Amino acid sequence: MQRLFLCSMFQNVWKLLKPLKPAMRGKTVTYIPTASKVEKLGWFVNIGKWKLKKLGMLVDELDVSAQPYETIQAALAKNDYIYVTGGNTFFLLQELRRTGADALLTDAINNGKFYIGESAGAIVAAKDIGYSAAMDKKEKAPHLKDYAGLGLIDFYVVPHSGNWEFGKAVEQIVADYANQLNLSVISDKQAIFVEGGNVKLL
Repeated sequence: MQRLFLCSMFQNVWKLLKPLKPAMRGKTVTYIPTASKVEKLGWFVNIGKWKLKKLGMLVDELDVSAQPYETIQAALAKNDYIYVTGGNTFFLLQELRRTGADALLTDAINNGKFYIGESAGAIVAAKDIGYSAAMDKKEKAPHLKDYAGLGLIDFYVVPHSGNWEFGKAVEQIVADYANQLNLSVISDKQAIFVEGGNVKLL
């Protein structure tokens, strides 16, 4: 059964995980910061990492853009959780595809591995990420030929509603796609929990 926790800023909503998965202390998490590698987000992703540690989790960092298929496969297989940070969604998808990590992630999540997706990590779970172009620069993924996402969910997360930096982009996405796609717009203090066929706004 799929279990996904999708958010804009994990640092604001990390406590919402506790009632969903109370026994996290001592569990391991594959922490994938790849989306942040083409953005200046070191501080942002580090805060997410600290919050995971505050939950008592053991963080195993894995940049899929810098590791071979076998290393990615082993990390996803051995660890209890998967966490994908924010950053550029197009670059993230490009690297997931290039390394084969996209299929590994999808299989792991469909087989019950708990997935935490923050911003880009939430967007990439959709069937297509093209709608997020107002928020992320496509040119940072020059080798990405199409925008088909992981297809884990049947809606499209729009993170950072009301955010000082991304608020205008959110408004543009809603204006362009509200009549075409099933958008789920969330603020930096909200999260979406998917369990099986149930979707809940937190």
